[in-house]
Amino acid sequence: MARFNFKVRANRHELDDVSLVRRLVPPAYAERVPRQWVTEERAPAFPRSPRLELFLLAVSHMVGSDTFYERSADRDARFRELVRTVAVTEADWFARFVPWLRTGAMLRSASIVAALEGAHAQVEAGIPGSRAVVDSALQRADEPGEALAYWLARYGRRLPKPVKRGVADAVRRLYTERSLLKYDTETAPVRFGDVVELTHPVAVAPWQGDLFRHAVDRRHGRDRPAPDSLPTVRARAELAATPVADRPAVTDPAVLAKAGMTWEALAGWRQSTMDAAAWESIIPSMGYLALLRNLRNFDAAGISDNVAAAVAARLSDPGEVARSRVLPMRFLSAHRAVGHPRWAYPLELALQHALADVPALDGRVLVLIDTSGSMQSQFSRDGSLRYWDAAAVFGLALAARAAEPTVVSFSSGAAVFPREPGESLLSALRRFKDGYFFGAGTETEQALRRHYDGHDRVVILTDEQARWHGARDVAHSVPARVPVYTWNLAGYRLGHTPAAGNRHTFGGLSDAAFAMIPLVEAGDSDRWPF
Repeated sequence: MARFNFKVRANRHELDDVSLVRRLVPPAYAERVPRQWVTEERAPAFPRSPRLELFLLAVSHMVGSDTFYERSADRDARFRELVRTVAVTEADWFARFVPWLRTGAMLRSASIVAALEGAHAQVEAGIPGSRAVVDSALQRADEPGEALAYWLARYGRRLPKPVKRGVADAVRRLYTERSLLKYDTETAPVRFGDVVELTHPVAVAPWQGDLFRHAVDRRHGRDRPAPDSLPTVRARAELAATPVADRPAVTDPAVLAKAGMTWEALAGWRQSTMDAAAWESIIPSMGYLALLRNLRNFDAAGISDNVAAAVAARLSDPGEVARSRVLPMRFLSAHRAVGHPRWAYPLELALQHALADVPALDGRVLVLIDTSGSMQSQFSRDGSLRYWDAAAVFGLALAARAAEPTVVSFSSGAAVFPREPGESLLSALRRFKDGYFFGAGTETEQALRRHYDGHDRVVILTDEQARWHGARDVAHSVPARVPVYTWNLAGYRLGHTPAAGNRHTFGGLSDAAFAMIPLVEAGDSDRWPF
């Protein structure tokens, strides 16, 4: 979904792909806390290095979105300033961070903003390397236009060479016939042809040169037929010439695939309701996420049981789940949205597969899940998932794989969540949501003090905005030798414990995040995931 390159915002929502982890402030930053450093709930707070603050904010940042304690404009400004600082002071780290943010954490908007703001700062400071960083942040064919739309809005038409060449490098990788047909829409002010004219990419082959010229013609309304070197574009033009009355009869999957039809393009081309025959003709060409998003549409149209069974088999296939890199919370959102019972079990299996890499932790593990009022902030753009939903998914998944877990939901007060042997994650989530979402203050220190009982490690899923507790930090009751792992879901500036020794702070949530626990405990405590 376009965040910067739009005339009218699309009526589609997607998770801002929050993902992956990382690690601690170097011990040099674990300095004594000045009196003015407090959380939003007035408890003692601890500063982070600019690098760690940027990391935590980036993996939890939906550009243009408010959180409970921070307005979107303030949050966006803090992100930009951190990017500009770290891009100049730690250019090598930044050059690794941006591509990981896009391909490891799967965050589109944050990586584009980081690459372009970093490039601007590096060009001003005379630091080389931003061309490769810009290129690495652009991994889908609509993103060169997104990047230029952002740059033009922020800095005008003057494109420094590293930005121009970085975008051009991405264009050479990403612009194909199918990508042109899918992403070069009239609603985008920066079209494929604009990108070509602004950056002058060198074609990788003659067909791509023809594609560039065709994109420019499309942009300027020149009605020239596509050359023979672009057979998919020509096939689409032939379909476009089909009389509207005859279009519902075109249901051959091979014909649609030859013309590079997506389900969105098919819906617009038909100019009629997507009935069962239409969906069944395009389902074989649909990607995994597109299937997941359209389950309710399939039910409304009444697709056949055989086709539905094929879709369910794809959704629950472990290989498909792994290749899709869909975040576990997406399956939870889909499960809540669909009405037909035939999707319940496949989605439950898919969610289990998405959590396959959660480590099996030995010993006794205390898992604290923050269900305070501030955890109501949106985790997904459509508001269907909240921070506390994400915290519950991963807290319960970690507990399910642990040898001796204790799960505690906390807010103002706390309660132990009882385990049921053999229970699926979705069933546990339903029980948790029915009686363990509290919605009051964030009394982290009290929950730890009351429920820590000689556990071998502690995991806290929270936004870190602890309520005043009168102690030096929330984990003071846990012995220094015992690791305390905090997953910060919101990316606020200050933390609730000093990040040093056995106190570790991570950002973002995915199954891969928890793989950091055994790495840290094995002594590998100073590596980033890139």
